[in-house]
Amino acid sequence: MYLGHRVKRLEDMFYSDPSELEKLGAKVFMKHDVLKIDAKNKKLMIEDIKSGNVFEDTYDKLIMTTGSYVQVPPIMGIDNSKILMCKSYAQAREIYESAKDNHHIAIVGGGYIGVELAESYANTDHKVTLIQSGDQILDHYIDKSMSKNVEKLLTDNGVEVFLNERVSGFSGDDKVVIETNKEDHKADLVIVCTGFIANTELLRGQVDMDRRGAIIINEYVQTSDPDIYAAGDACTVNFNPTGKPAYMPLATNAIRQGALAGVNVFGNTQKYMGTQATSAMELFEHTIASTGLTLKNALQWGFNADYVIYHDYYRPAYMPTTEMLTIRLVYDKDNRRILGAQFFSKHEVAQSANTISVMIQNKNTIANCKNKLATF
Repeated sequence: MYLGHRVKRLEDMFYSDPSELEKLGAKVFMKHDVLKIDAKNKKLMIEDIKSGNVFEDTYDKLIMTTGSYVQVPPIMGIDNSKILMCKSYAQAREIYESAKDNHHIAIVGGGYIGVELAESYANTDHKVTLIQSGDQILDHYIDKSMSKNVEKLLTDNGVEVFLNERVSGFSGDDKVVIETNKEDHKADLVIVCTGFIANTELLRGQVDMDRRGAIIINEYVQTSDPDIYAAGDACTVNFNPTGKPAYMPLATNAIRQGALAGVNVFGNTQKYMGTQATSAMELFEHTIASTGLTLKNALQWGFNADYVIYHDYYRPAYMPTTEMLTIRLVYDKDNRRILGAQFFSKHEVAQSANTISVMIQNKNTIANCKNKLATF
């Protein structure tokens, strides 16, 4: 939104700032870096970055909201100054400024950030190339058939989409050469958006983590150490469709977990209801929304899953205005329980995903039908 000039100031996208927190009574220490956490003795080693002074502090309860960092693939030439990452405030500013002087932009990675960047660049008269290593874009959120709708939207708006191309190296000076397993591409600037890794090194070996290093939390967003809570990209979510922890770095999850940690740190009173990882994006005047499991992910989790499709106008054709709507509903064939859903339309359908999200949380089921959707 900032890159596409729909938001004028990057700071307007922040949820809060130090001065607002101080007005609420918090003591905020900016430009301080925690070097070490000793969970056993409840001690912190901290560096004042301005002065270089290192000192020790203690805590009664600790909330870990250290977020995540960009997964930088070990690719030859990735240190080229014309190759940028997209995560932090500073990186966002650099991407914004660089767009003014570079016309052909290549984006590596077809997740939410990569696709949204592609739209923003295309809407600001840039030539855009999107390279994805897998056989579809948005593969964590929608199934392949739905992804084809998104791919067509991108190509219809001038974005070159290359699937099944794994980047193996970067070279070149004036132009960046992106080397892949299929062919080479050239661009003025490259943005790498290949995912995030939980920033949890400070607690490594001190609390339970998943195989990716994300902190595992319980129903009170509490870690395996009862005096340490976690929220946001540093930890897993309690994923209701599977009943298992999962790593899903989404802002909505982070906000909810942070609020719960702030309450429960004074006594476990508010349970975390878990999440269906509902998300949505607007892309070239269309809405793409999803909740729960895709069919591919449901099968990987071991469900005997299937899907039904609804494709029709969202309201009768005789109405003054209407638009086509596609819904893909994923369910468990053994008990008919709803596992997930995906939506695509020019009509704003994001709230429909929220409705299905509640149904997944409530373990609602789908009727035994082939061509139309019905839930109970």
